Amino acid sequence: MDTIALVPNNSLITETPEEGRQLAVKLARLIVKLTQPDEEKRKQLREVYGNDAMMLIAIGQTVATEFATIAAANNYWKELGNA
Repeated sequence: MDTIALVPNNSLITETPEEGRQLAVKLARLIVKLTQPDEEKRKQLREVYGNDAMMLIAIGQTVATEFATIAAANNYWKELGNA
């Protein structure tokens, strides 16, 4: 299996909240890729979770948790004057 960098560039620091949100989505996707390394199987499973409201809510919760971690790491972007 290829090595997957679970934290791109080894940092959670982002310039803006929007970049933080994009990073949160990327981190969630990387966890799925690590958990299910078979690309074909992931494609098959998209049909299942893409049509299941509870699974989609769970995905949203995963991204929200990642984003909360990133926001805290960035001191909620207060130091950048975005608050």
